[in-house]
Amino acid sequence: MKAKTVEQRYLLAKEQYAELGVDTDAALKALAKIPISMHCWQGDDVGGFEPGAGGASGGILSTGNYPGRARNIKELRSDLDKAFSLIPGAKRLNLHAIYLDSRKAVARNKITPAHFQSWIDWAKEQKAGLDFNPTYFAHPKASTNLTLSSPDAGIREYWIEHGIACRKIAAEMGKQLKSPCIMNTWIPDGFKDITVDRAGARARLEESLDRIFAEKIPAKHMRDAVESKLFGIGVESCTVGSNEFYMGYAMKNKLLLCLDSGHFHPTEVISDKISAVLRFIDEILLHVSRPVRWDSDHVVLFDDELRAIAQEIVRNGPDRVHIGLDYFDATINRLEAWVIGTRNMQKALLNALLEPAEELIDLERSFRNGRKLALLEEFKMLPLGAVYDYFCLTQNVPVATEYIREVEAYEKKVQSKRG
Repeated sequence: MKAKTVEQRYLLAKEQYAELGVDTDAALKALAKIPISMHCWQGDDVGGFEPGAGGASGGILSTGNYPGRARNIKELRSDLDKAFSLIPGAKRLNLHAIYLDSRKAVARNKITPAHFQSWIDWAKEQKAGLDFNPTYFAHPKASTNLTLSSPDAGIREYWIEHGIACRKIAAEMGKQLKSPCIMNTWIPDGFKDITVDRAGARARLEESLDRIFAEKIPAKHMRDAVESKLFGIGVESCTVGSNEFYMGYAMKNKLLLCLDSGHFHPTEVISDKISAVLRFIDEILLHVSRPVRWDSDHVVLFDDELRAIAQEIVRNGPDRVHIGLDYFDATINRLEAWVIGTRNMQKALLNALLEPAEELIDLERSFRNGRKLALLEEFKMLPLGAVYDYFCLTQNVPVATEYIREVEAYEKKVQSKRG
């Protein structure tokens, strides 16, 4: 699309939004400052780069075998570079501990910031922030699906040491990049069948977490989040780190609570939880995916729930919500999956930023719900696409469908050569 056409379409859209009292320029300025943490594990199907290891397990599964998967750090960064060049706005990358840069095998409880220095250097070049996750799965010491809550003291100690090591890594990332690193703790712990001592498992988990989070690290360097789950494959009867457990733990210890859009009952949505949690917790972390069949982690679409999530983020203050993506679809080009999902998250945020929020709130408080509903429905027909295309143009990234050709060209030139 020609730049002149994009600009003309934007001016017409700007006028339409202005009639509702919405400043599109201000919305785009706000959107440019909201970072979305793109997940590294989409690029290699959650395999990681531990020497002598690889492959997810413990309820983590990427389905499909589309050609061109990144096989090493160099290839993954090449794909990330390309993805970032096709996505406008502020950027972050979310790393798992298994993506360390080391030629020699390193025990997970012995990893250090040095094993991630090349990632920090890469992020500096990209002018991006980094977020981090301990990896409590795909490991012999996680074969029973019990890590921090294991009745085996030796197993618990190993994973406690891993969590402590990861916090040091996250702190160094935040310190060097001058942007707080959000470290999210999720564990696969649970039981497949009838569980007798749920209380004992949760007591052990609490004790383990207390030890991991004992050291106070400046918030300007890193912040801790804990993530719950309803259940996972192999832990269908009891998930130790349930929503109730982690909500209580986060509130008690002033941590961030991570809400994953695939981790609740099929009829639950996290858009409804955001404002409730923010009444009692200062900041939260979101892991946004699309649960077609519960926690199936499909590429994020510009659907009703994504728009609702974005509306709640904007209405409750974007500075209190950290946004990360969390899906891993290996049935399509992995680079395309990144770009589609991230751009859709931005479109949803822009959609929320372009709401006549004050008027809608006034209508709701004065019980003029008919007019409120009418405006919300008419709002859906406004030219959001013209505003987002202009955002892409001003950010020097491909407009509309132009990124598809770029992905296809990259696949032909780079990814197809990987065998």
